[in-house]
Amino acid sequence: MLHSFSLNNGRLNRIHVEIGSDLRAAAPVWIDLVAATPEEVTWVESGYDLRLPSPEHLRDIEASARFFEHEGDLHLRSDFLSGTESHSHSVAVAFVLSGDTLISIHEEDLPIFRLLRMRLHAESGTIEDSRDVLVDLYGMDVEFSADALEEVYADLGRVSQSVLGSTLSDKQASAALAEIAHAEHVNGRIRRNVMDTQRAISFLVRSKTLNVAQVDEVRQIQQDIESLDGHTSFLFDKINFLMDAIIGFININQNRIVRLFSVVSVALLPPTLIASIYGMNFQFMPELAWHMGYPFALFLMVLTVGVPFWFFWRKGWLK
Repeated sequence: MLHSFSLNNGRLNRIHVEIGSDLRAAAPVWIDLVAATPEEVTWVESGYDLRLPSPEHLRDIEASARFFEHEGDLHLRSDFLSGTESHSHSVAVAFVLSGDTLISIHEEDLPIFRLLRMRLHAESGTIEDSRDVLVDLYGMDVEFSADALEEVYADLGRVSQSVLGSTLSDKQASAALAEIAHAEHVNGRIRRNVMDTQRAISFLVRSKTLNVAQVDEVRQIQQDIESLDGHTSFLFDKINFLMDAIIGFININQNRIVRLFSVVSVALLPPTLIASIYGMNFQFMPELAWHMGYPFALFLMVLTVGVPFWFFWRKGWLK
């Protein structure tokens, strides 16, 4: 799908394109290719005399080759978060700044792009050129990452209450570990995403294509990224603390089971000894001369079991 927008009084207006010649004649400020057909890609390439990267090959680009300038055009490749916090993933997006037109290529329509299209269509006086669109996209990407971090905070808060509020069973500990592992995965993805955004806007500043107002906005975005970096570091520490706490509860539960078996084995040693003595084959069996031999042996076995268990119960080792 091809979305094309022109600039009118700081507001984006959608351009309906039916053939390739309509695209260049309308002088769009932003062309957004979302899972575009080969025909739509050909329209853009022939109209602007450039070669667009293939969406399926965007993830194969080396990290050192994501940002470069070629024949006066700026080429950028960045990752943007998509989906909900429970099913978040990264989508690779390629940008080409060709003259006064921004061209974006991606396989999935991202919420950031939809929101920016609606916002810039409703508001006026906020956009001056295609570079403003690109800077706003990166700024909204940082805001989206901040919102995702807040959701991670909320999830870890619920896990903290369940872990520190009461004793965990093995089943509850397993569920908490799964939630913590997912939070760590999302937090790591957010950190990687903001790091990629920081590299992209640093490249824009070095390219010297931004005006003074855009450079100031980029610096504000960089400050937001630095603050998010501190939050992700704090979350990593919190995740490690909760992981250690849960593993500690699991060890306590296992030690309780091992202690119970140890107490039972110690308590059963005396009756086992008595049973082994009375089970020996004597030349003159005492049970033949004393009819109370077997009841007396059973009494000793019960007594030697009861006394250790009573002692262990008084010590609290059976709780």
